[in-house]
Amino acid sequence: MKDLICDEFQNTVSELLMRHHSILDVLSKLQEASSRINRATVKSVTGCGCIQVDAKKKSIPPDVSLLNLKDYFESHLRGELCLSCREIVETEIGKSLFYLTALCNLLDLNLYDIFLKEHKKCTTLRVFNLT
Repeated sequence: MKDLICDEFQNTVSELLMRHHSILDVLSKLQEASSRINRATVKSVTGCGCIQVDAKKKSIPPDVSLLNLKDYFESHLRGELCLSCREIVETEIGKSLFYLTALCNLLDLNLYDIFLKEHKKCTTLRVFNLT
């Protein structure tokens, strides 16, 4: 079922992409969409205040194992997105997905196949993926 939804989305993007059909347009729109995600998230902190950033350097013991390393890191986020900020961030992520899918279409790549390959890599490498 999920692969059908992904494929249907990819087909829909292919049908809707008219103005920005050049690879250069799609690449620049994808970058712009990513910037808008960043801006919407920052505005959630600086404009709305529904989330806060509390960041400081973490002390990591020298003898910590790779399996336990994750325990020493955090997102630095406090709070959660309000409904308004959540809607804006989701909208911007959606636009990013649209242009990412458009890029896949132009390069004749299947988004679902890429998703599966990345998932397989993550599950195979697990902690050694280190992202």
